[in-house]
Amino acid sequence: MTELDTATQRPELPAAWTPAEVEAELYQRWVDRRYFEADVKSDKPPFTIVLPPPNVTGSLHMGHAMNHSVMDALTRRRRMQGYEVLWLPGMDHAGIATQNAVERDLAKQGLSRQDLGREKFVERVWEWKEEYGGKILDQMKRLGDGIDWSRERFTMDEGLSRAVQTIFKKMYDDGLIYQAERIINWCPRCQTALSDIEVDHSDDEGELVSIRYGDGENSIVVATTRAETMLGDTAVAVHPDDERYRHLIGTEVELPLTGRRIPIVADAHVDPKFGTGAVKVTPAHDPNDFEIGQRHGLPNLTVMDGRATITVPGPFLGLDRFEARPAIVAALRAEGRIVAEKRPYVHSVGHCSRCNTVVEPRLSLQWWVKVDSIAAAASAAVRDGRTKIHPAELNKRYFDWTDNLHDWCISRQLWWGHRIPVHYGPNGEVVCVGPDDEVPTGEGWRQDEDVLDTWFSSGLWPFSTLGWPDSTEDLKKFYPTSVLSTGYDILFFWVVRMMMFGLYAMDEVQPFDHVFLHGLIRDQYGKKMSKSKGNGIDPLDWMERYGADATRFTLLRGTNPGSDMAVAEEWAAGSRNFTTKLWNATRFALANGATVERPLPARDELTAADRWILDELDALVSTVDSNFEAFQFSRACEALYSFTWDEFCDWYLEIAKVQIADGRAEATQSVLGHVLDTLLRLLHPAIPFITETLWTSLTGGESLVVADWPKPSGAERDLDAKAEVEGLKKLATEIRRFRSEQGLKPGQKVAGKVRGACCVGLLDQVPSVRAMTRLTEPGEEFTVSATLEVGLPKGAVKVELDLSGAIDVAAERKRLAKDLAVAQKELDGTTKKLGNEAFLAKAPADVKAKIEERKAVAESEIARINERLAALPEA
Repeated sequence: MTELDTATQRPELPAAWTPAEVEAELYQRWVDRRYFEADVKSDKPPFTIVLPPPNVTGSLHMGHAMNHSVMDALTRRRRMQGYEVLWLPGMDHAGIATQNAVERDLAKQGLSRQDLGREKFVERVWEWKEEYGGKILDQMKRLGDGIDWSRERFTMDEGLSRAVQTIFKKMYDDGLIYQAERIINWCPRCQTALSDIEVDHSDDEGELVSIRYGDGENSIVVATTRAETMLGDTAVAVHPDDERYRHLIGTEVELPLTGRRIPIVADAHVDPKFGTGAVKVTPAHDPNDFEIGQRHGLPNLTVMDGRATITVPGPFLGLDRFEARPAIVAALRAEGRIVAEKRPYVHSVGHCSRCNTVVEPRLSLQWWVKVDSIAAAASAAVRDGRTKIHPAELNKRYFDWTDNLHDWCISRQLWWGHRIPVHYGPNGEVVCVGPDDEVPTGEGWRQDEDVLDTWFSSGLWPFSTLGWPDSTEDLKKFYPTSVLSTGYDILFFWVVRMMMFGLYAMDEVQPFDHVFLHGLIRDQYGKKMSKSKGNGIDPLDWMERYGADATRFTLLRGTNPGSDMAVAEEWAAGSRNFTTKLWNATRFALANGATVERPLPARDELTAADRWILDELDALVSTVDSNFEAFQFSRACEALYSFTWDEFCDWYLEIAKVQIADGRAEATQSVLGHVLDTLLRLLHPAIPFITETLWTSLTGGESLVVADWPKPSGAERDLDAKAEVEGLKKLATEIRRFRSEQGLKPGQKVAGKVRGACCVGLLDQVPSVRAMTRLTEPGEEFTVSATLEVGLPKGAVKVELDLSGAIDVAAERKRLAKDLAVAQKELDGTTKKLGNEAFLAKAPADVKAKIEERKAVAESEIARINERLAALPEA
């Protein structure tokens, strides 16, 4: 017997679902059978997702788990729908993050990267990557990701490095990459330039110091939060229409502590209403000042080195910027130059997103991408509908980026990354080298020391991973990709850049047809998760305790386009209960002969309950389909949960028990089998492990991974059957409620009569109602001691119960008397408060409303208890 033959046998289900004993083996079986490998020669329509490449330093966190659950659900469904699915995995070399990790590791040995030198350090990073990198990829298997592992890529593998060199050379030749000296964000700790989006801004406490430049009538006061930069001032600027300073425009003023004289210039950038209306201009240390300096031909004086220490000769030489600041203020105060000081002064301060060091604006020679034309193309692709963003409300945020983009600084002063492919000759030659070009050699030739921003290589991900720049079969089959699923927080970090690069490299063909932007994971109180707050949740912990399916279902059930999601452990426990419910329901159905081997009987051979559940199933297929297409995973999962738990388990299974017992087994077994078969297929994208196990037991099929996706039957909805079952549900619910009010235990059986069911079209459902509500057939000594009347659309049904001996009347009266005393005390208290004029005069409206509500509840409870006491027989 072959492995496949063995797999198609119907294994007996154990009593309980134990994920830990099943998931790893089941996942490996899928991989071994190559279900997730895409066939480039297939004639099926393609469906492609490229995995957002996790950092090589990373491990699975809740955000990953949620996004991976989304992508796996999308790809599993499309595979079942007959698409040739490629979900392509890989990792990002993560320049700064990885280099920092290796440098920390070296520091434990008392070494720095400079001690090793560039070549040896890069070798050490590769060794580190092989040893520690990719942990997240193994964790993805735990979650059940249906990834094509045969196509795994890395942003610094040979093929992707070739793509990086190719596009750099192409953009350089097209004038889209250039070198220029400009103000950049500089991290003194990481010793590298940062792009604007690698800087996190926070409101920090500092100081605002007002300084008088010059003396007498020609003096002018400026305010600054960074007094240390005054050493690099080369002008003071005022607004040209500011009457206060018109007489000073064109004159010079002495810069304190330096002896230098600097001009006073007029510039429309200055806000005359802010502060004194005069600003110090430090072109080498502020982006706005740099622009003013360019307009007025001011010199650029750099006063700090890469470590943010002062380089100006004099008493402050060698001081760190934060040491120099109070020292300079003290020196100015000693000269009587400090006009005002404000502490604390809260203002926005930029921090390195990797190490949280305060970023220093710094004039530096860097490489840049000219973004005007490629950003316009990225904007047009969304505006004309080639790429659709979900939710559409985030189009505006996308356009805010693409329509207002500044040129992108792409060089980084690191050793780990794609080195810039530009070589400099001994006589001033500059040569950009493509992957197939000959590298210039000889005395005096050297390559640029910088590497490219990590986002430069990851921006090529949708097409470089498919073989570009070569015209590969993969590229022809699977590009453009179908969906990008990622967080809205990296809309510009990654999405916009992939759009720009993709359209540029692929002749205006967009990299994605759809971009699904999900929100962030927060704790149950809506707070952002973080290690420092202690409110983070490790998805691996959830998988250990509740299983991968419960983890996935919890996350998908909360995933809405563009919205943040709150999670709590009890929700994972609830999802585990859901999988348990599904497991037990399937075991019950199998024990009662549920089968898919026989075709469904004709509709006119089915009971109303059978037709009803099949109609509800049809509606479920349509609902799940429409919500998947709209990326409304929460709604799809909610519909699946509601149908499974409520319609199928709580109602149809209970009815099926009676139908089987009443001699309608064959038809009911077929309906049970058909509903379960369809339901497990629909649930598979969300909870693949348990559905695979149950479905193969039910059907003997090969695997749900390659099974067909359900389609609606096309049958006309039977409204009469729906009305009949809805009547049954209302009648059973009211009887259960009435039993509870009468003090009966849930499983306690009592004799009862159901009168009038024939007149309202429920005669066929009476046996099911009796079974669900524990009503036994009345005997000869039946005595009516409690009566319930249930109103239905076609009339009323009367239910008579014989409670004699069913309840301890004395004990029930005692319990009700105790409840009555509590309710009466609440009524007396609230009545007294609402009768207190002094209280009413002072109490807020919402407080009074709550007391009035409590009073009304107490009155209602007293009426209910008295009614119940009156209905009880005498003890």
